[in-house]
Amino acid sequence: MTTTVLGFNISMPIMIAPTAFQKMAHPEGECATARAASAAGTIMTLSSWATSSVEEVSSTGPGIRFFQLYVTKDRNVDAQLVKRAERAGFKAIALTVDTPRLGRREADIKNRFVLPPHLTLKNYEGLYFGKMDKTDDSGLASYVANQIDRSLNWKDVKWLQTITSLPILVKGVLTAEDASLAIQYGAAGIIVSNHGARQLDYVPATVMALEEVVHAAKGRVPVFLDGGVRRGTDVFKALALGASGVFVGRPVPFSLAVDGEAGVRKVLQMLRDEFELTMALSGCRSLKEITRNHVVTHWDTPGAVARL
Repeated sequence: MTTTVLGFNISMPIMIAPTAFQKMAHPEGECATARAASAAGTIMTLSSWATSSVEEVSSTGPGIRFFQLYVTKDRNVDAQLVKRAERAGFKAIALTVDTPRLGRREADIKNRFVLPPHLTLKNYEGLYFGKMDKTDDSGLASYVANQIDRSLNWKDVKWLQTITSLPILVKGVLTAEDASLAIQYGAAGIIVSNHGARQLDYVPATVMALEEVVHAAKGRVPVFLDGGVRRGTDVFKALALGASGVFVGRPVPFSLAVDGEAGVRKVLQMLRDEFELTMALSGCRSLKEITRNHVVTHWDTPGAVARL
């Protein structure tokens, strides 16, 4: 079950996606998640909007970590953040490209969501981006409107390459056309993601978009699936459809809320055990034996969506 991602050896093709505000789930937040990922021998991706800084997460001990980046209206701030992540030992940048504006998150609007007063966006502390103001609407939506650069385009991938030597993963791709452009502009990998399906209603599930992107990539860069992973069977299906690995989102803050670091360790172990059993019962002794022949998808048989 071991594999390599961007040259780094990990214990399984199951990694942790970036999720924001983890101290809302547990007082130790992202630091607990980082320790759990390290114990499991896999990769954690830290969100730009973390409630723990890159330095704090780095101080938890050794581990392979990626840093997720939102491009703001102030490129100097972005450059500082990337440099800090690099100095803190992060190994790649996951550039989110699907959030030039925030989707209409009705629960946030109804609840007038804002970070609790004792928490800040720790990576931006002291950079005047750290606080989220209370509004009559969603505080997060107002924050994004004020701080995130909606003019983000492919040239920004090139710009990012001028300020860091770290490999850049483009996160938020759902089509062959965007996959080809990502590779053309120098992406080291592609993360197929619909942002937890919270940006735009009726976008395809990531598992339905995956194979189109894999075909467009033509093996030039690795393609990963982000989101929708709840079982080891989901991991197996993603690999059968050509993914090099998966990033797990919601189960991480959910398990963090239940039992902190131990909860995250437990969810990673559960996914690993389920995936290992799925491999065994499908006759696969290694990851390379998982093939397209192991799944039937909706375009093979009407009404079936990536079933084993």
